[in-house]
Amino acid sequence: MRIVHFGHSCVLLETAAERILLDPGTFSTGFEAERELSAVLITHQHFDHLDVERLPGLLKANPDAKLIVDPGSAEAIEKLHLEFEIARPGDAFEFGGTSVSVVGGEHAVIHADIPVIPNIGYLVDHDAFYHPGDSFFVPEQKVDVLGLPTGAPWLKAGEAVDFLRAVAPRRSVPIHEAVLANPAMHYGLFQNLAPEGTDVKVLERGVATEV
Repeated sequence: MRIVHFGHSCVLLETAAERILLDPGTFSTGFEAERELSAVLITHQHFDHLDVERLPGLLKANPDAKLIVDPGSAEAIEKLHLEFEIARPGDAFEFGGTSVSVVGGEHAVIHADIPVIPNIGYLVDHDAFYHPGDSFFVPEQKVDVLGLPTGAPWLKAGEAVDFLRAVAPRRSVPIHEAVLANPAMHYGLFQNLAPEGTDVKVLERGVATEV
C-alpha cells in the first residue's frame, strides 16, 4: 500500500487495485485533482474533514467513486444532491479487492459544553491502514499503519502518545496537523466558550495593541 498525504486529515490510499480517498477537508490541498478513485470516505461532519465546496467537483471527476459517510454528515451531503451510503460501526464494504471495515462511533470530547457528534473510523485493506477521524477509538484488530492525529482542539500530545501505544501499529504516519500552523480554530474555541464578560483578543504580531 502507498499513502499520499494532502495535509491535515486527507489521505489517499493506493492498494493493489484501488484508490481510496479519506476525509477531503478544507485544510487539505491537492486532492481535488485526483482521478480514478474507487471511493471517498468521510469520518465526520466537521469542515476540516468534509469540504462541501470541493466535494461535488471531485465526485463529478470520479463518477465511479462510491461516497461513504457517517450518520452526522448525511444532512450536509443530501443538500449537495450527491449519491452516498451511510456507514455505521460494524459495517463492511468491498471496493474491488479492497475491504473497508467501520469502527468507532463518537467524536472525541472537545469540551463538556460542546455536544459530541458521530465519528467513525475506517480500517482499510484488512487492517493495513486505520484512519480514526477525530477519535481515540482503539480497534480490536491489529493495525499495520495508523494515521495518528497530531494536533486538534480535542487533543493534547500525551493523549496522542497513549493512543499510539494502545493501537501499537507497525508504523504510524502523523495526520491532522494543520491546526498547529493555523491557530484560528483554537482562538474561535476560546471566544465561543469564554466566560461572560471575558473578551478574547488575538494580538497581531509586531503591533502594539491597546488592551
